[in-house]
Amino acid sequence: MTTSGISRRGALRMFGIGALGMAGVGALGACAPSPSNSGSASNGGDTKSKDFDFTSWSLNEEAARPAIEKIIAAWEKAEKSKVRAVSYPYNEYLSQLTLKLGGGETTGAIHLDIAWLAAVAQMGKLADLGSVAPKGGYTDVALKSGVYDGKQYGLPWNTGSIGVIANSKLLAKAGIKKHPATVEEFEDALRAIKGLGGGVVPYAAATKVAQLKDIFPWMQTFGCTLMDGEKVTIGDDASVDAVTWYKKLHDAKLIAADVDRFDARALFGQGKAAFYDDAVIGKGVTAAQSKDKTLADAMQPMMRPVLRSGDTPQALLWGGVIAIVNGKGQDAATEFALHTTSDLATTSEYFTSRALPPSTTAGLADPKVAQDTFTTEWTEKITKTATGSPFWQFAQNAQIEEAVAKQVQAVLVGKSKPKDAMKKAGEEVAALIKR
Repeated sequence: MTTSGISRRGALRMFGIGALGMAGVGALGACAPSPSNSGSASNGGDTKSKDFDFTSWSLNEEAARPAIEKIIAAWEKAEKSKVRAVSYPYNEYLSQLTLKLGGGETTGAIHLDIAWLAAVAQMGKLADLGSVAPKGGYTDVALKSGVYDGKQYGLPWNTGSIGVIANSKLLAKAGIKKHPATVEEFEDALRAIKGLGGGVVPYAAATKVAQLKDIFPWMQTFGCTLMDGEKVTIGDDASVDAVTWYKKLHDAKLIAADVDRFDARALFGQGKAAFYDDAVIGKGVTAAQSKDKTLADAMQPMMRPVLRSGDTPQALLWGGVIAIVNGKGQDAATEFALHTTSDLATTSEYFTSRALPPSTTAGLADPKVAQDTFTTEWTEKITKTATGSPFWQFAQNAQIEEAVAKQVQAVLVGKSKPKDAMKKAGEEVAALIKR
């Protein structure tokens, strides 16, 4: 049986179920309803109940839990309701959530990474929040992060992107007075920084398979759409050009081998990298682990260089939404989600404690947020043109990313030519999508 493009086998593989017993398989058997029928798919509970569950991986994280518990406590006091907090570790979250959701055990509000929204929406359990979303005052980019198949399944909680962070101190030392705007200027800047010596990696780009999905925005920069309708475009001239360029940077030691996000943060924190890719929270994470207490002031958001002047800078959308499960506590959970994601005092305090940018126009304009220059510039320079991955709609997204990453790495280490590798990557992605 296929549900909006996700096969049963693909769903099992995505959710890490593999050879689980019949209980696990049976739970996902409930995934059959199409999202178009989500209005009728229900856990059978009282939709008017003031009590509901809130499921979030952040409730499992020491740094994040206090801020969210404060939001929950304030809601319970004001609404005289009971919110049951449910959490799973991030790396297990999607598989646990879908098993519980498929078995009718998950109710209320659920926190979703935007990359997971499509897969969860296709289970047919989520409420359409189209009539609620206009009340939030969300930015256009934020609203789109909660949309799947034309319907608003998530209210955007925090909206950001993955882009490029620059070290202004290293740039100044290399005589670079402004951020490079084109690929050619970027390459020139990398060569100037390499000239500083001292073991500096000009661009701490991802080169390990685990993080090589970072190549996608560069492919888009070179003109590859990744998908055109239902056709995979990886393997076209633009994707080959992008990987050929990446290989050139690698061979010229402008990027380094075996680097992932954690390695990049470490290099940047040590003052050994001038540029690296990260989410908007990267500043806080990287500066906190650096011995250089002035590093935070040197960190600047930079628009990804474009191939030609006038092109749109590419960035991957990043963030989380709150979705609502049809059934018990649905109405109250919806109001809770709207309040949590759009109430000005709530989003402002949450930003202060976690440095996660709010998703509303009013929230971004709040003095507590607006005075944070890094966040404001990031929103204007990077998030403004960020888009989601076209592969997020598929249950096999993780496998797709890995298939492409392995082929790119094969090019970097000299085991394959860019044209051959991208042709094979495109074929593998097309085959995965058909499963």
